[in-house]
Amino acid sequence: MTEKKKNALTLKHKIGYGLGDAGGVMTFALMGSTFSMYCTDALGISPTRIAVLLLIWNIWDFINDPLMGAFIDKSYAKNSNPNGKFRPWLLRAAPILCISFIALWSVPSLFEGMARLCLLFGLKIIYEGAYTMFNIPMGSLLSAMADTDEERASLSSARGIGSAGATLISLFIMPLFLKKFGETNAIGYAIGAGLCALIGFAMCMAHYFWTEERLETGSQNESSDNIKVTDILQVIKVNRPFVALCVHGLFICMMQYVGNTLNNYMYSDVLGDISLASYGTLFSAPAMIIIFITGPMIANKIGLEKLIRYGLLISCVLYLGIYAGLMFMNMNPWVYAVLSNTAMGFAFISIYMQWGLVGEAIDYNEMITGKRTEGSIYGTFNLSRRVGQTIGNSSAMFLLGLIGYSGSATVQSAGTIAGIKTLCALLPGILVLGSWASFKYLWNMDDEMRRKVDAYKAAKK
Repeated sequence: MTEKKKNALTLKHKIGYGLGDAGGVMTFALMGSTFSMYCTDALGISPTRIAVLLLIWNIWDFINDPLMGAFIDKSYAKNSNPNGKFRPWLLRAAPILCISFIALWSVPSLFEGMARLCLLFGLKIIYEGAYTMFNIPMGSLLSAMADTDEERASLSSARGIGSAGATLISLFIMPLFLKKFGETNAIGYAIGAGLCALIGFAMCMAHYFWTEERLETGSQNESSDNIKVTDILQVIKVNRPFVALCVHGLFICMMQYVGNTLNNYMYSDVLGDISLASYGTLFSAPAMIIIFITGPMIANKIGLEKLIRYGLLISCVLYLGIYAGLMFMNMNPWVYAVLSNTAMGFAFISIYMQWGLVGEAIDYNEMITGKRTEGSIYGTFNLSRRVGQTIGNSSAMFLLGLIGYSGSATVQSAGTIAGIKTLCALLPGILVLGSWASFKYLWNMDDEMRRKVDAYKAAKK
């Protein structure tokens, strides 16, 4: 493989790369935080039925994520696009992503019964396919832009800032419209989702125009016949850092989607004011800014993996403390908002900074297999995250139905209230602990292994 560095990594590149995840997250954050409430409260679909639909939808994601990654690798190996391996896909996916998201949050409410369910099902399939088409090349682009640990940490931090900022914006916007129009009125959901989709589309376009594939990817120099979907099975056998990342992705996304799916129910039914969800997200902003400014410097001193592991451990302790407070005292809603968002913020260090570790796993895989298949590796890592999202999202709705939640009830029962508290505090703490264990006991990239990888890369130049 020949890697030919083009222009230097600039501030424009970093901002542009950060806007990529921001553009996708502007819509995707609402899928985890508000979509279930939209279905149960505005469309009148039972939690159990939504749980089944979520399971079916995410099985589709299990299929399209690794296939999309392998297709990108194989198509570029067969016909190298002069505009790059990943960026052309961004331009194709962004309009579909925007339009399908707006339709998903508006069209089903115009129909009733089976027609409503069919439209909801079909539009969700289209949206998830478009998101995969955008997200896989966007994530894989880091390996074509960054060549050193410093560059990877810089782009990972930029992506984290973009993702966190977009999450704060979307989670701030939507509850305000729900407060204004009511949680059972579909108009508020449609307006909030449409606004987030348009902002996200503008960010996606800026991502396309402000990024550049600075490094030539290895797959363009080998036969497309050598790139197979089944290559990922060998990767799982021999690439321990990649396995650690997949286990982490499974647990951290389970935590994220349990929390996001039930967060609005916590604020609305337990704390009594859904608008607190908007203001609560603002409490995490200062902590996130500090993390993104100091994160690369701390990672440079102690290592990116240790930074992530310590953040996960702190998050676990906070969640367990929140659960104890909720069960044994009347916790002030503002105290809950601050503590829960702080716990989520420490856990999200792993989500925002993990992309540099994915780059390490890609380099390590090339050294031991001789193939540089960024798309397949990123796609399969994304699959592990999708599995976590599916389990978290679907199980949250199943458990919500199990504890007796009723979308038509003005006040939930005492047992339901206690169940929501458990699902929003104790369960996330346990899942964060699982993510921490993946780095503690599976991750094996030490300084000696990094020197071997660097020596291999230097020999290939």
